[in-house]
Amino acid sequence: MTLFYLISFGISLLFSLVLTWYVRNLAMGRGWAAPPIQERDLHETPLPRLGGVPIFLSFLIAVGIALLASLHFPALTAGLSTRTLLTVLVPGTLIFLLGLYDDIRSVGPYTKFAVQGIAAIMLFAGGLGIQALPVLFGARHLAWYMGLPLTVLWVIGITNAFNLIDGLDGLAAGSALFSTFIVFVVAVSSGSSSLSLLTIALAGAILGFLRFNFNPATIFLGDCGSLFIGFMLSALALAGSQKAPTVIAVAIPIVSFGLPILETTLSVLRRLIGGRPVFTADREHIHHKLLQHGMSPRQVVIALYAVSALFALLSLFLLWPERNTLGLVLVVIGTGTWFGVQHLGYLEFGEIHRIAQRTFEQRGIFVNNLAIRRAIEGLKGASDYSQVCQILKSAFLSNDFDGFELSVEGEGVEPPAGGAARLRGRPEKILHFEKPGTAKFRNDWAGWHLTLELVTSSDQVRGSMKIYRFYSDRALLVDTNLLTSVFPVVLADALDRALVPTQGVVAEVTTSTDFREAEAS
Repeated sequence: MTLFYLISFGISLLFSLVLTWYVRNLAMGRGWAAPPIQERDLHETPLPRLGGVPIFLSFLIAVGIALLASLHFPALTAGLSTRTLLTVLVPGTLIFLLGLYDDIRSVGPYTKFAVQGIAAIMLFAGGLGIQALPVLFGARHLAWYMGLPLTVLWVIGITNAFNLIDGLDGLAAGSALFSTFIVFVVAVSSGSSSLSLLTIALAGAILGFLRFNFNPATIFLGDCGSLFIGFMLSALALAGSQKAPTVIAVAIPIVSFGLPILETTLSVLRRLIGGRPVFTADREHIHHKLLQHGMSPRQVVIALYAVSALFALLSLFLLWPERNTLGLVLVVIGTGTWFGVQHLGYLEFGEIHRIAQRTFEQRGIFVNNLAIRRAIEGLKGASDYSQVCQILKSAFLSNDFDGFELSVEGEGVEPPAGGAARLRGRPEKILHFEKPGTAKFRNDWAGWHLTLELVTSSDQVRGSMKIYRFYSDRALLVDTNLLTSVFPVVLADALDRALVPTQGVVAEVTTSTDFREAEAS
């Protein structure tokens, strides 16, 4: 059988090399080349997007020759199931035609999902579906109404995952090649001749095409190639799990498809967190992020090949499920994924980290918010200027700001003065308050401020208040809405009561003493 598989691989590889060369030259001669029309396109010259055609044809030729050989040498192809081959090839052809039409005419995402769903149903009807989930339900057989949706979800997810990473020369094809060899090893170890033939033929077709697709590419995979490869791998993984309905049969394909699954998961999460449509194209994929870090396209592809190879190697460890192999593999993958995503610097996940951090700091937020709320309640009953100053001082001693500057002004305002002296026109007094231990306010200090206009509930201007805070790594643990909505009005009303004389009576509070005491304290 080893010789049979090597011959099948060689035939597929040879035809893929010849057909890719021919299709590329034909497409360029006929003008069937796609220019870089979208923002996420990284190529500068028009190139054909029909790379899936030679992959599909060389794959079919290799499988067809193997079937002809089975007629003359039955012993050589013992165990080869025509039913299994047709169950995979018929919907696979449907997906190829869908991708080809999309490359020529363009198809919407929902139409793609519908056709992919039909192909998944064809697989399930042919006996290739998710029959059990050992991780969740043990060895219990799933009912069809549970297995069918899971099968459709798996097929659509993996099919589009390989399409999603097709953004750099040779990336999708190279990553798929690693996964294909893993599926082949699993098929050989389980004794499935049909699955082994399909995977080795697909590997030869991909490798031959990769000769022309690696950076700098002269032909692109196109949707007819990426969708076909993704679908075939999802179907072959389902076929491989039929003879080994254990947790390992489920884990191996998931781990071996690690890069496209990771890319798809990150893309969906990013767009959901950012409030964007899930199907919106962008330049935030893993390979785009690596390019933004200064790597060349060739370096990015090689780096992601290494990631794919690592996923493939880890999946091979699961062929020998001794003790806690699965747990160890998942820990390694989880740790590596965490540090990798952190290095890429996605803003959406940084925001999740910030929210999680604020969750742990929620007690501090409660304390600071309560300080402002207590100040609001205190100011509602304040009628004396020194009392207003004391309330503000107490509030800002226990919240997250470093100081404030209160400016009292306005027509008709009479700031407290000794004796019967009055200030005419637009009088102004400024109160500075700095939290103990902070630096003095300067024009060049490293801080920012929030200015609150103090307007009473009767629309009278009573000054302004600047709230200061030094720049630092610590988050602002206070709800600024409290400071910008109710607080300014309540403070303005308190100042109105404390400073505007009633019926010609001048307030009996000494201005200089009150301001000096507030500053000193």
